[in-house]
Amino acid sequence: QIMNTIDELNRCKDWIEDALGYANGTHTYDDIVKCVIEGTMQLWAGETGCAITEVIRFPRKKVIHVFLAGGEMDQIIDFEESAMEFGRMNECTTMTIAGRKGWTKVLNKHGWADSFAVMSKEIC
Repeated sequence: QIMNTIDELNRCKDWIEDALGYANGTHTYDDIVKCVIEGTMQLWAGETGCAITEVIRFPRKKVIHVFLAGGEMDQIIDFEESAMEFGRMNECTTMTIAGRKGWTKVLNKHGWADSFAVMSKEIC
């Protein structure tokens, strides 16, 4: 099972690395591999794209968060139902994503709503 997961991660490496380019240096590809193998992140891999999710536990709720996604948009949208089901099985009540503003235009058509804006500022 682990070797199959590593093979899939390697097949998706370009998509993952492209998406990590927008993550402000929080993770490397090797970090993602480690997290998926350890089970703290989940890989959703298709023929033309992939997504990485993580379950985040807050004091009052759990959410499944789409940490990154890459590849063709239709493929990424196809992961939504299975990721939501995974979230339900793990007692998540919400699914979240943080990403570029362009995601808003696409995801609003699929029932997503803006919750808040994420901004960042480097501390020098």
